[in-house]
Amino acid sequence: MNEFKTHFAALLFLLLAACGQQASEPLTEPPLAGARIGGPFTLTDAKGQTVRDTDFAGKYRVMYFGYTFCPDVCPIDMQNIGAGLKQFEASDPALAAKVVPIFITVDPARDTPAVVGEFVANFHPRAVGLTGSQEAITAVLKSYAGMATKRDSPNPDAYLVDHTRITYLMGPEGQPIALIPADESPQAVVDVLKRWVR
Repeated sequence: MNEFKTHFAALLFLLLAACGQQASEPLTEPPLAGARIGGPFTLTDAKGQTVRDTDFAGKYRVMYFGYTFCPDVCPIDMQNIGAGLKQFEASDPALAAKVVPIFITVDPARDTPAVVGEFVANFHPRAVGLTGSQEAITAVLKSYAGMATKRDSPNPDAYLVDHTRITYLMGPEGQPIALIPADESPQAVVDVLKRWVR
């Protein structure tokens, strides 16, 4: 838990530093430039194939962590991500083609490859759903300064998972660029993509 607090404090500092810039000063460097966020991963896609972070080399990645049994925020955020990317495709098709939305489950016990595949298909045709072993999910969450905690439930199949609600825009080399306010609206997603995708 202390490690999570350290990651969160560092992320909060970066956000506050970006917010502290004067409105007259254009932001020329990405807000998360130099942050220790992201890293290698080996997970499983909807077809049961092994997927590595290097498979997305050269692409901008919209990284979202959630779970398919989530009753509220995850579907809303994914809807905003998918709709925002569709808007970006309509206005800037060549740039939008460089963006891959990636959903990584925090609940691998229930989110099998088929389940994550069916879930992400509801939001965007190019969305990638990833799952894996609990160890692999825990490792990738840690590298993205995230956390997930399963709530106790009398029904072992109907539990909820508390998790960080952060959406990252990662660059073509896997570098962190900016946070995407996917909890706000599709337009908020579009605004970040238009600002940083080149």
